[in-house]
Amino acid sequence: MKSIKPEELNKNVFTMIGKEWLLVTAEKDGRVNTMTASWGGLGVMWGKNVAFIVLRPQRYTKEFVDAGETFSLSVLGENYRKTLSYLGSVSGRNEDKVAKSGLTVEHEDGTPYFGEAETVLVCRKLYAQPYDPACFIDKSCEERWYPEKDYHTLYIAEIEKVLVR
Repeated sequence: MKSIKPEELNKNVFTMIGKEWLLVTAEKDGRVNTMTASWGGLGVMWGKNVAFIVLRPQRYTKEFVDAGETFSLSVLGENYRKTLSYLGSVSGRNEDKVAKSGLTVEHEDGTPYFGEAETVLVCRKLYAQPYDPACFIDKSCEERWYPEKDYHTLYIAEIEKVLVR
């Protein structure tokens, strides 16, 4: 893989996140866990190129993201759709889903990612905050997406490195 600057990324972020999906991957105590995500964003905050991700409190991957300073966002090709579906529907608490996925864990500056990825964003956490139900202006979003009151935590992370195939 080749390293490029975040400004050189020429993918449509709406397609990359919403259609191709991301694997949010982090490491804790020598173990790697991942989950599929189709919500998030890329932009500029505090003068830095950043990624925004959201994780629900019950997601096992959240423990891994919370434990370290970094995480990665891997974008795999369409031929990995079944793998992405599997990784988004099975918990790493119950089985070693990373091993079962058949994907290859690699590291960039100590941050795990998947060698099969077409694009990888290596991110360093800057900010985390649980959603506050009182802050929903459009109450229909809360009603539709949070019937169990399991509000996401928003993470803003600086994109330290972009790797492309």
